[in-house]
Amino acid sequence: MKVLYIGDVVGKSGRKAVLDHLPRLREDLSLDFVVVNGENSAHGFGITGAICDQFFEAGADVITTGNHAWDQREIIDYIETEPRLLRPVNYPEGTPGQGMGVFQSVGGKKVVVIQAMGRLFMDPLDDPFASVSRAMLNKRVGDTVDFVLIDIHAEATSEKMAMGHFFDGRASLVVGSHSHIPTADAQILPGGTAYQTDAGMCGDYNSVIGMTKGPAIERFTTKMPKQRLEPASGEGTLCAVYVESDDATGLATQVTPVRVGGRLMEIMPL
Repeated sequence: MKVLYIGDVVGKSGRKAVLDHLPRLREDLSLDFVVVNGENSAHGFGITGAICDQFFEAGADVITTGNHAWDQREIIDYIETEPRLLRPVNYPEGTPGQGMGVFQSVGGKKVVVIQAMGRLFMDPLDDPFASVSRAMLNKRVGDTVDFVLIDIHAEATSEKMAMGHFFDGRASLVVGSHSHIPTADAQILPGGTAYQTDAGMCGDYNSVIGMTKGPAIERFTTKMPKQRLEPASGEGTLCAVYVESDDATGLATQVTPVRVGGRLMEIMPL
């Protein structure tokens, strides 16, 4: 299978990067399945149903979120009726929506997508390792399902790396989100799981993690939030992780960062 995971979409610049580039990437890379993290797509805070619909129309199969999942209150009703929009699986029982789903690829293969949120320097949610383990019961990659993707939305790189190694051999891809900066450690772990600590964001990199520089810098230099953070509005870069997997085992045979448009150097799979 050929799967693309697209990192946190930030504001209008990020949305435009995804909507402009995803249809072409879907065709040029012959993608079987696409996951987009959209939790910052509504002016930097949360996501709306209308934005979800735009991403689905552009070629996304599943949308994940994170700690900003509920910033746009309208999404609470939308997520109850749209199984392709996921929130972290380790939210408390009774939280609207689902943190895991089994979906079908273009070729009819079964793809499991699970999102978890880390606990280090984040909200004190349930144990993400135990929550993902429960979500994976009876879902064995290469046996009962064809591909397992775990989105670990976390602040600490150590927690993301621990998640990768913990599920090595049981997932096709473990990829980090939330930090908004693409890491340089794309690799296939010893057990066959593709891994990257953070896919990076889709947005304007002439910014402070997607937000305009002035107000963000003032928060650090004066410790006073003088004005609301606003997404930067320059040309956005689409950042993603591309994975090819073995059809027999569901494990990774290739993992490559993808960067298209904007200020960062372009990287595409060979």
